[in-house]
Amino acid sequence: VQLQASGGGLVQAGTSLTLSCVTSGGSLSRSTTAWFRQRPGEERRFVAAATWRHGGNQYADSVKGRFSISRDNNENAVYLRMNSLRPEDTAVYYCAARLGTTMYTRTDMYTSWGQGTQVTVSS
Repeated sequence: VQLQASGGGLVQAGTSLTLSCVTSGGSLSRSTTAWFRQRPGEERRFVAAATWRHGGNQYADSVKGRFSISRDNNENAVYLRMNSLRPEDTAVYYCAARLGTTMYTRTDMYTSWGQGTQVTVSS
């Protein structure tokens, strides 16, 4: 499937932002979807994942309790609600997908990627 991420922007610390990722040319109904982020000079890192079965979610410790991933299987979309944003959340955020129910945190386990959307949090 092809993925397209959107919703990034420049926000102040403590505020909220919701990222969206929509698919074209395929369905997310039997896929695990995830968000990763990449800061300049760093590797791409896992943020959150959601599986299509039983609504399971997984989060990186750094965002647990602040970020929430959700899916709309009917609209083939996945969202990342980001609350209480911090300057260290500044990064390019990527959505990803893979067939199956396992929520991997490794980038090489995902077969489809969106183009990324920039999130900048000012202090």
